[in-house]
Amino acid sequence: MAILPLTAQQRSSLRADAHVLSPVVVIGHGGLSDAVLKEADAALSVHALIKVRVFADEKDVRAAYFDQLCDALGAAQVQHIGKLLVVYRPLSAAPKKKTFAQTLTENGGFKGAAPYRVTVVKSAVPNRRPKTKEIVIKGNERVTQSGTVKRGKKVTVSGKKKMG
Repeated sequence: MAILPLTAQQRSSLRADAHVLSPVVVIGHGGLSDAVLKEADAALSVHALIKVRVFADEKDVRAAYFDQLCDALGAAQVQHIGKLLVVYRPLSAAPKKKTFAQTLTENGGFKGAAPYRVTVVKSAVPNRRPKTKEIVIKGNERVTQSGTVKRGKKVTVSGKKKMG
């Protein structure tokens, strides 16, 4: 893969964005291994802009790691300052896989937690055989230790929060 080109304005903007970031990937004394490349690829696919810390003392070695990393991942070199490397790769335009709950809410399904079935084993008298009962619990309900169903309390919102 080729290294992604950036304009000076893009590079400046990305440097400013990377200022607050912490290093996500660390290249240790083992060098740039396949595991490090895989971790950097996963971090770039989620964050698009990452910092990499290199524990090598020679500047030439760090520069070589920077070139190899960006070439292998198809990313852009944003900044190399000291032992920190800033790497950028734009997020893919492919749609992300949706979860089951997201597909249900889009199709007019439920909102919040799904209803689920619970089996309650309850004995009224200690020496008698316990009775089992199957109950459907909704998202705002819970089963107590005694086997009764309680609804969640409504959250009260103050008048000030409602206004602003």
